[in-house]
Amino acid sequence: MLILGNFLIAIATVLGACFQFLFFIIIARAILSWVNPDPYNPLVRFIWGIAEPVLRPFKKLVRSGEWGLDLSPIFALLAIMFMQAFLTKTINDYGVAIKNRHSIDNNPVEEFQNYTGKMTL
Repeated sequence: MLILGNFLIAIATVLGACFQFLFFIIIARAILSWVNPDPYNPLVRFIWGIAEPVLRPFKKLVRSGEWGLDLSPIFALLAIMFMQAFLTKTINDYGVAIKNRHSIDNNPVEEFQNYTGKMTL
């Protein structure tokens, strides 16, 4: 169970880093939308390619309408912050609980007594 706890903590750490990376990519995408970048630039294509699939559902929900102002990055950032706070924290706490339960349940003295079948003081 100790390995499972450490594995879940590692997953939560990597997932948190991915959410943080996506957060900055969406901010970069929003900044790029204010200027007229070269669409053939590899960096611009990379940012657009990662951010657009994330922003697409929010663009359907939040129509810019007559304003011409795209609010989908704001809602995407809020969703990422929620997922980072909720999902990452939940997986991490579950991993810590498994790890702590393992260390509390498995007392080495009791394990030795159960293995040898003797009562030692």
